[in-house]
Amino acid sequence: MKLTLNNTIKAFFFMAAVMAQVKCSSSNDAVENPPVVNPPVVNPPVTVTNDVDFWLTKGDQSVLLTKQGGTLGFGTTANSNTNIEVNPAQKFQTIDGFGYTLTGGSVEVINQLNATRRTALLQELFGTGENSIGVSYIRISVGASDLDAAPFTYNDLAAGETDLNLAKFSLEKNKDVIAMLKEIVAINPKILILATPWSAPVWMKDVASFKGGKLKTEYYDVYAKYLVKYIQEMKAQGITIDALTPQNEPLHDGNNPSMYMSAADQANFIKKSLGPAFKAANLNVKIIAYDHNCDNPNYPKAILADTEAFPFVDGSAFHLYAGDISALTNVYNSYPTKNVYFTEQWTSSEGQFGGDLKWHVRNVIIGSTRNYSKNALEWNVANNANFGPHTDGGCTMCKGAITITSSDSYQRNVAYYIIAHASKFVPMGSVRIQSNSGGDLQNVAFITPSGSKVLIVENDGSTTQNFNIKFDGKWVATSLEAGSVGTYTWK
Repeated sequence: MKLTLNNTIKAFFFMAAVMAQVKCSSSNDAVENPPVVNPPVVNPPVTVTNDVDFWLTKGDQSVLLTKQGGTLGFGTTANSNTNIEVNPAQKFQTIDGFGYTLTGGSVEVINQLNATRRTALLQELFGTGENSIGVSYIRISVGASDLDAAPFTYNDLAAGETDLNLAKFSLEKNKDVIAMLKEIVAINPKILILATPWSAPVWMKDVASFKGGKLKTEYYDVYAKYLVKYIQEMKAQGITIDALTPQNEPLHDGNNPSMYMSAADQANFIKKSLGPAFKAANLNVKIIAYDHNCDNPNYPKAILADTEAFPFVDGSAFHLYAGDISALTNVYNSYPTKNVYFTEQWTSSEGQFGGDLKWHVRNVIIGSTRNYSKNALEWNVANNANFGPHTDGGCTMCKGAITITSSDSYQRNVAYYIIAHASKFVPMGSVRIQSNSGGDLQNVAFITPSGSKVLIVENDGSTTQNFNIKFDGKWVATSLEAGSVGTYTWK
């Protein structure tokens, strides 16, 4: 009996030990080999690539040609915004450039800066670096314009004298302009230069004055040789003239200097003297007719209608002190093998930044190029604080892109930003492409030689406008405050 009890007790404790070991083993397995549970699905954060760079100027001057932060990425999320659709498959004219007229007065005041500031300004205007605005086209006067300190030509003689062989021709009075042009060409060797006379030498005119009068017909050939000699001597100085207009504002003879030239007279001068003289001298220089306001498109059309003048003329040039910018399309549609150009528009000393920014970007930058212009030029590069220098009788209210305020400082004016919104982003050789325009969002689009797309938009309304830039089936949502200008670029 005792033996049986001991065996029973031993069996009990043996079974208890076994059960405890099994329990412990099960507990360890639960820790070391937990049941498989699928973790919750967490979507990675959505990253939007910045596809579009955006440069902004506001009419209240709180933002001036400043690259904006934030992200503008192309997508397909629907919204109710207005679309500006850019289509590079539909191409128009090739762009020659954007810029100003480098007047003698501009050179005079820029030369009043100390050497460091002067060099920095020229680099800022004509360079292509990050802090430059890339001006690629300039206009200069043949002799003086009204924004020189005094009128002159390159063949000024005493009363009663003539110089049919141009023996006394000299560029000496333009030496400072020539010196600065050399610096500009060194900064941008590809810059295009348009030359324009305000007056022929007085001895060739029917009045003994720089102001008004007409070129005598007996001096047509001599004057043509004068212009040929000017182009050749500038070339000898390392300055290539790309194009010439025969006369600045030929219907405005009240300026000082100035000269009246009717459409019939200009056609005769081109076909009988200037064109043949250029051909004989083997000059590859464009002759551009008219160079005056949009209110008289019949002037350039009359020259182009002359079958003898037509072959010598590259196209016609316009200003917008009268008329409508659509005059460029009027002339282009009539003579589509001939080019159109926009060569001058001034900003006034009495103008307001916001109003001038809107009007000029809408008409000069967007308007002229949407009407086939190959360039767009504002008026003078620079002036002093008194809006000089100018001739006696010249413009007293012309405000340059730059005001020189001391030997060490200058101020950027509205014309600086008007041009910069195009010149910095649309280099020579760019092509205008299709973009729909209408309502308050005035715009124009280009494709650059490197393939970048550029869209310039001006909000001409009184409220902020939300809109999409639509391209290649996708779009970017953005906005512009009233009176603001934006330049958008993407690859």
